[in-house]
Amino acid sequence: MDTQTIINKIKAHKTKPNLKFRLKKETEDFTDLLFLSLFDSETPFEKNLPELARQFDCLVDLACWDPQKSCASVWDDYLQRLPSVLEDLNLDALAIASCDPASLSIEEVYLAYPGFYAIAIYRLAHELHKKNFPLVPRLMTEYAHSQTGVDINPGAQIGKSFFIDHATGVVIGETAVIHDHVKIYQGVTLGALYVARHLRDTKRHPTIETNVTIYANATILGGDTVIGANSIIGGNAWLTQSVAPNSTVFHSPEIKIRTNNGA
Repeated sequence: MDTQTIINKIKAHKTKPNLKFRLKKETEDFTDLLFLSLFDSETPFEKNLPELARQFDCLVDLACWDPQKSCASVWDDYLQRLPSVLEDLNLDALAIASCDPASLSIEEVYLAYPGFYAIAIYRLAHELHKKNFPLVPRLMTEYAHSQTGVDINPGAQIGKSFFIDHATGVVIGETAVIHDHVKIYQGVTLGALYVARHLRDTKRHPTIETNVTIYANATILGGDTVIGANSIIGGNAWLTQSVAPNSTVFHSPEIKIRTNNGA
């Protein structure tokens, strides 16, 4: 097969003319600048605002294939929402600093906690998701996923003062609902019972009510599953049914210890 034949065959199979991978890099650049502009004391928001607007306009050009660019007006509404998002994120940081005895300062939370970073990018992406802005919200949360190991779909609904401890391996599905003052540990999955395309518009992921703690590697599945307020879900628990408020759920593996003398 000669070179031109190979080129022609590749062109014939390259069936996604709108698949511009530059969108991924541009989204990551926008996410980085937005995060710094909101939190870094040496990065003035007002100075970066024109550049953020320019980058967002670029995302519109790349992600919105409507010739009329109907999503170009999203930026003004998004900008209006940022003070409220920042207020919620400061509450998240305070919840982490207040709950985690390993935290030495609030600054440490902002700078060193992957759970906080994942929550921050989720909240910033969620506002765009609510506006039905295509692709970019998912690319933002996948960028945070690659940085932290935390996979939060931008469609999830998460209340105030949310705390992810240790972070790695957490999965929160698109239709999950998490109320205020919830704390989860590494490896927790809030997922669907099974995956099928016809369930696209149904609630597939669980609801976690206020003041629930979910320990490491617990798995909670199903759109009808509700974890009642003030409950504690122990590590490695597997739940596909609801739990009443004020419950404690735990997994009890059988552990055998054999001493060196064979007893």
